[in-house]
Amino acid sequence: MNLILDIIDISTPVILLNDIDARQIGVLEGDRVTITRIKSKHTIAAPVSITKTLTSQGTATVSLGTNNALDGEKGDEIEIRAASRPSSIAFIRKKMDGGRFTREETATIISDMSSNVLSPSEITAYITAAYINGLDMDEVEYLTREMVASGEQITFSKKPVVDKHSIGGVPGNKITLLVVPIIAASGLLIPKTSSRAITGAGGTADLMEALAPVTFSAAEIKTMTEKAGGVIVWGGSTNIAPADDMIVTYEYPLKIDARGQMLASIMAKKMAVGSDTCVIDIPIGPGTKIPDEAEGRVLANELITLGNRLGIRVECAVTFGGSPIGRNIGVNLEVSEALSILEGKRGANSLVQKSVAIAGIALEMTGKTGSGTGSEAAFDQIKKGKALKKMLDIIEIQGGDPKVKSTDFPIGEHTFVVPAASDGYVVSIKNQALISIARAAGSPVDHGAGLHLHKKPGEYVKRGEPLLTIYAERGWRLTRAVEEARTTYPVLVEGMLLERISSNR
Repeated sequence: MNLILDIIDISTPVILLNDIDARQIGVLEGDRVTITRIKSKHTIAAPVSITKTLTSQGTATVSLGTNNALDGEKGDEIEIRAASRPSSIAFIRKKMDGGRFTREETATIISDMSSNVLSPSEITAYITAAYINGLDMDEVEYLTREMVASGEQITFSKKPVVDKHSIGGVPGNKITLLVVPIIAASGLLIPKTSSRAITGAGGTADLMEALAPVTFSAAEIKTMTEKAGGVIVWGGSTNIAPADDMIVTYEYPLKIDARGQMLASIMAKKMAVGSDTCVIDIPIGPGTKIPDEAEGRVLANELITLGNRLGIRVECAVTFGGSPIGRNIGVNLEVSEALSILEGKRGANSLVQKSVAIAGIALEMTGKTGSGTGSEAAFDQIKKGKALKKMLDIIEIQGGDPKVKSTDFPIGEHTFVVPAASDGYVVSIKNQALISIARAAGSPVDHGAGLHLHKKPGEYVKRGEPLLTIYAERGWRLTRAVEEARTTYPVLVEGMLLERISSNR
């Protein structure tokens, strides 16, 4: 049947058909059709959604997510035909029943996913089946390679090419802003693609965007890395392993992070940007994704094994994640804290030590320094100003201001100080509570929002002294953040009464 094309600004791949047209074509809700643009003869597949009112008879409305592949224009004549169910559905059902994917089956699923042949519910079924029944190392390798093959790849003639990654879960994790310039200043290439915050108070891409643009193509990333030695860019703006981004999108509503898919996601991005050396930070402790050291070792061995299969040398650092890295949480606060350390100013030990430790491992792995001396060599790059100079080079090549200073980042004018309720030592910090407070204050959307920790575990505080200061750009957001702080007890001091429970008699 020939219909007239209309386009709706929705990212989810779908075609809306009037119910009368759908009956004539012979499709039901959730079926799929092929769409051929008459002018160009270009054909794609898409899942069907049926409506009585949103699309009139004789018109087919496609989402932007579908039209990106079709490349049609409003008013085009298109031909719609019913399409058969893809074979990948049978493969997904096999995994639901506890079976194993072959390389060919994985390739078919990822291809159908990337070309919008699979509907959102079918992609969700795939993710859920892999989460419940797991993926063995063969299946993880298949998935990783197909994720890489789904998009563009970068290759460098110069080796080694270094990358770093953190499993996440710790607020204030701004170490990439130190690690990348340290490694690049040491004469190595490090094309760092990063993510934006999803549930956190600021992803690395959000932080870097306060310094310079982060949206670039794969070709631009390669050119900039070769010129400056490194970049810090947003991975979501590239066509690098796009199937991974799609899987993450459908995992998010379920709040799941299937182990096999997480392994593939990490290593696909590294492989696609041409990395052959990778340091992976695995934070452990309360509130992190990995509960204890034993589980951290298991994950490390899995990452190393997968790296060996892919030709990437991997080393992992199991690190303490029970409290924030540094004292600032929120975009401008974190950027200022990182830059001040590069400028040679005194900074939080947790931020300095972790940054030079991770960078030092990379320097030792690549032979830039001897065994056991990597941290010292990394710290030298900061002390001698070389890391700062390299960071400013990176900022400039990405289109930012190479004269920027740590004092150039304004913070919210609306503030509230949370005081200690008693004398004592800080015994614990609730990472997730701090993230919730910073997000309530407006981070990462409001760059000046966030919080500063005055006291960390092991430090003494007197009653009435500040535990943390909350910053917001808008008064109503500060009110929400203060209420969040009052109900979550983010910083615990020994002797504090958390709750009084009585029998009510």
